[in-house]
Amino acid sequence: MQLRAVFFDLDGTLVDSLGDIADAMNHALAHHGLPTHQEPAYRRFVGEGVRELARRAVPAGREDLAAPVLETYRAYYDEHLFDRTASYPGIPALLATLAEQQVVMGVLSNKSDSFVKRLVERLLPGVAFARVYGERPGVPRKPDPTAVLGMAAELELVPGVCGFVGDTAVDMETARAAGMYGVGVTWGFRDAEELHAHGARAVATTADELLAALRSARF
Repeated sequence: MQLRAVFFDLDGTLVDSLGDIADAMNHALAHHGLPTHQEPAYRRFVGEGVRELARRAVPAGREDLAAPVLETYRAYYDEHLFDRTASYPGIPALLATLAEQQVVMGVLSNKSDSFVKRLVERLLPGVAFARVYGERPGVPRKPDPTAVLGMAAELELVPGVCGFVGDTAVDMETARAAGMYGVGVTWGFRDAEELHAHGARAVATTADELLAALRSARF
């Protein structure tokens, strides 16, 4: 492996959580008398943090309800975090292979930190992630590279030996801004064309292709 470390996005990359996110937000919208959305619409709503999710989900002109909708969403999602969410096919085996090859691994998401830690612990048990972080107070969200550069620094790694894997433009912009090798995956929320347009060095359609892309990474 040319890469010494690989950092992963969570939703749409390691775990398929769209159903539970959509269910929780639709519950919150209905609770506040607002129209709900079909599940596929949430592929475009997610990726930039929960506040942006709520802002995009409420109708235009009703942004005043984004905050109470978000509060209702958080409470419901907290109780339904694992109703439909599961790791993607091939991901546990991929992570096990990277661990066997002594590649340092981490998770960085724009989802709330507590939810990220709970999901990783439950759905990817036994994976020796060196760091697992979600959105935290005082730390800018992706695509700002501050958080992922901080992870690398904590692990005494320079960006040039790190890869970043994700499923959205935000993830690819994060990798590019951090000087890391960005690999996009198409089983999540965006397509290959968008991932390439935002700086992906490689795009994978399966876990096997992702492993091959990481093995062949060259700067």
